[in-house]
Amino acid sequence: MDIDNISLSTIYKKRKNDRDIFQELMPTKVKEVLLVATLYDSYSIVREGQFSDKIFGEYLQLNLYAAPRFTSVHNKEEAELILKHRDFDLIIVMAGMDKHTPVETARAIRNQRPSISMLLLVNNNADLRFFQNERRKLDFIDRIFVWNGNSNVFMAMIKYIEDKSNVARDTQNGSVRVILLVEDSIQYYSRYLPMLYTTVMTQTQVLVEEDAIDELHKILRMRARPKVILVDNYEEAVKFINSYRRYMLCVISDVKFEKNGVEDEDAGIELLQFTKNTRKFPIPLLLQSHDISNAKRAKSVGADFINKNSESLSMDIFNFLYRRLGFGDFIFKGLDGLPIAEAKNMEDFQEKFREIPEESLQYHGSRNSFSTWLMARGEINLAELLMPIQLSDFNSPEELRKFCLDSFKKVRFERLRGTIVNFDSEFVSSSRFIVRMAKGSLGGKGRGIAFICNFIENIDLAKFITEMNIRIPSTSVIGALEFDKFIETNNLYDDIYSFNDYSAIRKHFLESEFDDKIRKRLMEYLKKIKRPLAVRSSGLFEDSLLQPFSGVYATYLIPNNHTDLKVRYQQLETAIKLVYSSIFTESAQAYFDAVNYKIEEEKMAVVIQEVIGHEYNDKYYPTLSGVAQSYNYYPIAYMEPEDGFSVAAVGLGMYVVGGENSFRFCPKYPNLNASSLKDQLRDTQKQFYAIDLSNPDFDLVKDGEDAAIKKYRIKEAEKDGTLEHSASTYIIENDDLIPGIQGPGPKVVDFANILKYSHLPLADVLQLLLKLFKEAMGSPVEIEYAIDLEPAENGKPTLYLLQIKPLIRTEEQVEVDIEMVEDDKVFMYAEQGMGNGKIEEIRDVVYVDPDKFDKMKTKQMAQEISKLNEWFEKQDRPYILIGPGRWGSRDPYTGIPVLWAHISKARIIVEMGLPDFPLDASLGSHFFHNVTSMNVGYFSVPHHSRKTKLRMDALKNQQVLRETEFIKHVKFDKPLTILMNGRDRRALIHC
Repeated sequence: MDIDNISLSTIYKKRKNDRDIFQELMPTKVKEVLLVATLYDSYSIVREGQFSDKIFGEYLQLNLYAAPRFTSVHNKEEAELILKHRDFDLIIVMAGMDKHTPVETARAIRNQRPSISMLLLVNNNADLRFFQNERRKLDFIDRIFVWNGNSNVFMAMIKYIEDKSNVARDTQNGSVRVILLVEDSIQYYSRYLPMLYTTVMTQTQVLVEEDAIDELHKILRMRARPKVILVDNYEEAVKFINSYRRYMLCVISDVKFEKNGVEDEDAGIELLQFTKNTRKFPIPLLLQSHDISNAKRAKSVGADFINKNSESLSMDIFNFLYRRLGFGDFIFKGLDGLPIAEAKNMEDFQEKFREIPEESLQYHGSRNSFSTWLMARGEINLAELLMPIQLSDFNSPEELRKFCLDSFKKVRFERLRGTIVNFDSEFVSSSRFIVRMAKGSLGGKGRGIAFICNFIENIDLAKFITEMNIRIPSTSVIGALEFDKFIETNNLYDDIYSFNDYSAIRKHFLESEFDDKIRKRLMEYLKKIKRPLAVRSSGLFEDSLLQPFSGVYATYLIPNNHTDLKVRYQQLETAIKLVYSSIFTESAQAYFDAVNYKIEEEKMAVVIQEVIGHEYNDKYYPTLSGVAQSYNYYPIAYMEPEDGFSVAAVGLGMYVVGGENSFRFCPKYPNLNASSLKDQLRDTQKQFYAIDLSNPDFDLVKDGEDAAIKKYRIKEAEKDGTLEHSASTYIIENDDLIPGIQGPGPKVVDFANILKYSHLPLADVLQLLLKLFKEAMGSPVEIEYAIDLEPAENGKPTLYLLQIKPLIRTEEQVEVDIEMVEDDKVFMYAEQGMGNGKIEEIRDVVYVDPDKFDKMKTKQMAQEISKLNEWFEKQDRPYILIGPGRWGSRDPYTGIPVLWAHISKARIIVEMGLPDFPLDASLGSHFFHNVTSMNVGYFSVPHHSRKTKLRMDALKNQQVLRETEFIKHVKFDKPLTILMNGRDRRALIHC
C-alpha cells in the first residue's frame, strides 16, 4: 500500500444522495419566453390579460414552482430591438392569417440569435396543411405546434424544449426515464404532448407527496420526472433508442412517417420491432393509427394499439399510461385478471406483497408487472433488479416472493448506507448506517460515529485494504431532544438544576419514565439485537471539534443475555437513565467549571452500540482493542510527531482508555520498540477486561459502570484461545521473545504476529485511516477501534471504528533555552512532553512527597489531591502538580489514579521518575485526551536523567501551606515563569 501517495481528495468519492442528484437535474430551464405575434393574434392568445394567469394556473395545478415570464412583441423590428438588450430562453413566433411574414421574422431572428430555441405556433388547424408540407424547408425553426385555444400547449412547448436540452445530462446523472413519442403530425403531437406532460407530472406529484422530506425536496423531486421526447422520423428515433436504451420507459409511435426521406407505411411497425429486438427486457409499446386494421400488426410486435379516430383518444392514452406504465396505484390481480388487492405506495406495496396469494404472484410474475410499476415510480434500481427475473427461474411462487422481498430490502439498504435513518427494527442490526431512535442532535460521539459511517461508505477502502473489512458496529442513537422531553415530561428541571447532590439527582432520573414511543422502540430494538451492548453518553459538547469532553460522562456495558426480554429492557432503560444523569456527576461539574460552560447548556444524546467481540467461556470481549492518534507527543528514534502512534490491548478498550499497561507502537514503524526485554516483561499487559456473561442479574445502580465488567488475568485469554496472534513467549534459554504462545515461558502481549509478521495489515490500515481522518477533520485526530479476527461473511477479519475525536493543539512560538537562565534558578527542564505557550502567574506547587511515596497507597493519594484541588477551585487558583508514575491511570500500581475532576485546576503536570516505577504517560486515555485538549502542560522527568532536571530540593525551601499524609502544597514568593515549546516538546520552569 503506497500510503504516501493516497490522499483524501483522490479517493473520496461522495455517494450522491437523492437530494444531491435532484440538485443536478434539469440545469436548463425556460424562464424567459419572447412571444412574437400580431396585435390581433396576441390579443386572441392573451384574451384580455388572462393568458399569464392561465399559464401560471397550469404550472400551479401541477405543482411546478417556477412559471416562465412571457414578453410580447408585435413585429420583426420590435423583436430584433428587444433581443439586443435582453436574453430569452425560448422564442415563440405566432403564424396567423399571414403565413409568410412570421416565417421571414423567424428567419431574421435566427440569424440574429442563432443559439436560442425557436418554435412556430400556428393559429388553427386550417393552416396546418401548408406548414406540414413546408416543415422540412423551415429548418431554422426547431418545431411547429398548433394553437387550438388551450393554454396547456404552451406548457408542453416549454417542457419539450427543456426535456430536449436536459435529456442527455439527466439520464446520465440521475438515471431519469424517457418516454419516446414518434409522431410527424403537428396536429396530433400538439395534442399528445400536453396530455403526456400533464399525466407524467401528476404521477410525479403523487410520488412526491408520499416521500418528500420538505418543500425543497418536493421541488427537487419534480425534476426527476420522466422526460418526454418527440421525434418525427425513423432515423432520428433509432438514433435516440440506441443512445438511451437503458432509460426507455416506453415508446409511443405512429404507423406512417418518414424513413430514408420518404413516407413509409411500415416505419412504425419496424421501429417497434427494432425497439423490442434492441432491448434486453421488454418495455411497454404503443402503436396509434387511423386504420384499425393495424391493431393486428401492433399485436404481432407485442404492442398496444390506439385508434386515432377514437372519440376517447385522450382517455385511451391516459389509460395506457396508467395500465401499462404502472402509473397510479398497483392493482394486484388473480389468474382470472380480476383485482384482489390495491397498493397506493411503496410501503403498502411491500406489505401487500407479503400477503397476496400465489396465483397473484404467478399472474404478475409472468408479465413483468412489478418492475414496470416500480420503474414508473422512480424505483429504478429495484426495477432493474427485478426486470430480468422470470417466474420460470423459481421452483415455486413462494421462492419468487422471497427473492422480491429480499431485493426490496437489499436496494433500500444500499440506498441508505452511510446515512442517518429513522428508526426501523429491520435496520438496527446493520453496520452500514446510523439508526435514529429519537429526534434531535446526535451529540459529539454520535456525530463522530455518523461521520465515520458516511466516510467509509464513500471511499472504496477495499481497493487499498484487501485483507480486512473496515466497518462500524451497528449503532443506534437517541437524539438529544429526547433528553429535553424526558426532563420536561417528568418535571425534573427544578430538581436537577437546583440540587448539588448527585445521588439525589440520579434517584430522580431512575424514578422517571420514558414515553410509550421510545419504550416501544427500545423493546423492538432488543428483539432484534442479542449481543452485548455499550450504552454511551453523547453530550453536545462531547468530542466536539472545539472542546472535547472525553470520558467525563458515563458508558455502561451490559451483557443483554437475560432470558426474560422485560429484564433486558429494564437493564437497557436503566443504563440510558444513568447516562442521562451523568451530566451532574462531580467530575462533569468540575469539567464544566474548568472550561467555563454552564451545565444548563449541555444536552445528552445516547449512543447504543453492539459490543465487538465473541463469547469465550462466559466472557465476552474482542481480540484486540486500541486507540490511535495522528500526533505523537513522545516520538522516539527516527519517528516524527506526525507519524502518530497507537496503544492496543487484549479485551475491552476500557483497559487502554483507562491508562493501564498496554502495548504502544507507531503504525509507520511497527517493528520499532525502544523498551528493553526486561521492561517488556515487567510492563506487559497482565490483565484484561471482559463482559461477564455468567451474571445476567447485575446491578448497574449499585455497582456502576463496572457492574457487568470483570477483570481477568491474561492467562484466561490464553485458555480462551485469543492470544495466538496477540502475544509472544519468553524463552529463557535464548533470552528472547518468540511470537505465539507455544511453550511454558511468560507471555508478553506485543501483537508480534500482527505487527511484525503481518498476520493482519493493522499498522498500514491505521496509518492510512489516521492520515485520511486527519485530512478530513482538519486537525490531528484520535480513533478508537476494535478488531474481530473471526472471519466475516466475506471470509475476512474486521476492524471496527468505534469513535473519533479531534486532538486540539494550540501553538505559538515560544523559545525554550536552558542556557538563558542561571542554573540555580531553573526549577524544571524537560525534553519530553506537551503543551505550548508562556505562563507567568503560577506560584503554587502541589507534589507527592517522594520520601513518603508508597505504590500500594496511590488511591489514598488521589483522594488527598482531590481535597486540595477543591480548595484551589474555591480560590480559582492554578497550580503545578508533580508526582511519580502515570497520572490518571486506571491501574493504581502504575501511577496515581486521579480523575480529571480531582486535578481540574492543575495548569502544569509533571511526571517524575522513581527507581523501579514506570514513567510512561497515559497516552490514549481519556485523562490524557482532556489534558491535551485543554493545553495543560504535561512533562516527564525520568529518574537520574542527565539532560533533564527537577529540583525537588527547591520545594523544601518554600512555604508549606497545606500538608496531608502523602501530599504537600507549597507556595513560591514570586510567580514562576513557565515556557513550553509544543514543536520540540521542551519545557522550562524557572524562578
